[in-house]
Amino acid sequence: MKINKRLLSALPVLALTAGCCLTLTGCHGREGLAAFEIPAEFDVSQNYEITFWAKNDTNKTQTDIYEKAIDDFEALYPNITVNLRLYTDYGKIYNDVITNIATDTTPNVCITYPDHIATYLSGTNLVVPLEELFADEKYGLGGSDIRFDSPTTAEIIPQFLEECSFGGHYYAIPYMRSTEACYINKTYVEALGYTLPDVLTWDFVWEVSEAAMAQDSDGNYLVNGQKVMIPFIYKSTDNMMIQALKQQNAGYSTEDGEILLFHETTEAFLRTIAKHAESGAFSTFKISSYPANFLNAGQCIFAVDSTAGATWMGSSAPLCDISPDKIVEFETTVMTIPQFDTDNPQMISQGPSVCIFNKTDSQEVLASWLFAQYLLTNDVQIAYSETEGYVPVTSKAQNAPEYQDYLSRCGEDNSTYYDIKIQAASLLLDNVGHTFVTPVFNGSTSLRDAAGHLIETTVKSVNRKQTVDDAFIEKLYDDTVSLYRLNRTGSRNMPSASDRAALGALPVISVILLSSLAAAWGFMLLYLAFMTAKKKRNRQ
Repeated sequence: MKINKRLLSALPVLALTAGCCLTLTGCHGREGLAAFEIPAEFDVSQNYEITFWAKNDTNKTQTDIYEKAIDDFEALYPNITVNLRLYTDYGKIYNDVITNIATDTTPNVCITYPDHIATYLSGTNLVVPLEELFADEKYGLGGSDIRFDSPTTAEIIPQFLEECSFGGHYYAIPYMRSTEACYINKTYVEALGYTLPDVLTWDFVWEVSEAAMAQDSDGNYLVNGQKVMIPFIYKSTDNMMIQALKQQNAGYSTEDGEILLFHETTEAFLRTIAKHAESGAFSTFKISSYPANFLNAGQCIFAVDSTAGATWMGSSAPLCDISPDKIVEFETTVMTIPQFDTDNPQMISQGPSVCIFNKTDSQEVLASWLFAQYLLTNDVQIAYSETEGYVPVTSKAQNAPEYQDYLSRCGEDNSTYYDIKIQAASLLLDNVGHTFVTPVFNGSTSLRDAAGHLIETTVKSVNRKQTVDDAFIEKLYDDTVSLYRLNRTGSRNMPSASDRAALGALPVISVILLSSLAAAWGFMLLYLAFMTAKKKRNRQ
């Protein structure tokens, strides 16, 4: 076996690097970067090249919007070049950012989620706090030296901006916002003898879903005449649990990260889910597939998904993952998610936000901020919101004549003005006052995942004929705490402050890759030591 001498000389360093990457408190965050200070003037005599990471799941229209935004921005600022890098999902962005922190190769501007940003903050001064930039007279929101029509801070919808505030600072600006909606096969609801209420309730959804399980002697469901029927399918079980608890004024977490998830209200909700999973009336996306697929095939009545997914929902949806011959015609109604208290409806507000990573050159950071701010202009906000069921994050864009015209043309066609898409957006616009956001802290991503895991595991266990009893719940709680490193001590005690402050876990794929790297270098070091010892023996 031949080993390159350069490689051999680098082995100690590389092995140290690999080991460091596996020590979360070591290389997981960058140390010593100076805090960003706003330059007095933006230096237009120098050229700056910045990277912009964004998500796009093959939607060409969205890609075109990003590219046009970059072209228009570069025309305003010829000394700034923006390099776009697209990802298929936000999880991949998160993984790459985490990996790149250790190598000092983070992007300049990144569209991501606040929960993820909280983990990025493990590096000293890694993410730029934005409140001083918001207020800067020259380069802040609506600043005097901005070369485009920037919104002011007051024109960002407060409920949307709230999610970007944590750790005592604003670490992001909202880009787009959505909520969840229940897409309903109204035709089947009425065929079962029911009338949709003004506000959808959990009791109503469960009752109708169970009624839809009636079959004839041949095993065909009476409501659709098919062999398949899952009346109620939920896309994000994370949100399902979080919203159900909020609606009942039950605990999820405190602002500083104290975990409140494991209690009697959670247990009662899981038992209800188990009951309806056992009858076959309820399932989830992770277990069955996309709610839209079942809805559009006439195999689902209540499909809960993001308003941003509205273009997939309904028998006339412009996007569809099933063959045309499987689509069933029905009347689609868009309503708020099921509620426990109809007098105080609660629904989550969430969506991608834009953060800026700090660099050694403050001028480069300012260039990044200028571009990030450009994403809040009416041209970008309105264009992007029209691609799916997102809504603009500024009152400036929402009230713009061109956006109001867009809303008024609901149902004009099945592409730009698809009625379900505009109804979904309008649902959020009409209910902003009923929205909430979850606390953001280092580890909030893990807690969110844990909330969904409780539901997913309950449904899977029921499908495997397990009984959901006290012992099951107790074990589920303990297993979930262990799996997501929530670090409880005792059966149902909450994590300590030191546990909550501990760095969240690396993404699984990163752990696997880094572990493999460390193992490989370890093996090579052992081999080198063996060969060195062998040579010494031969010389003796």
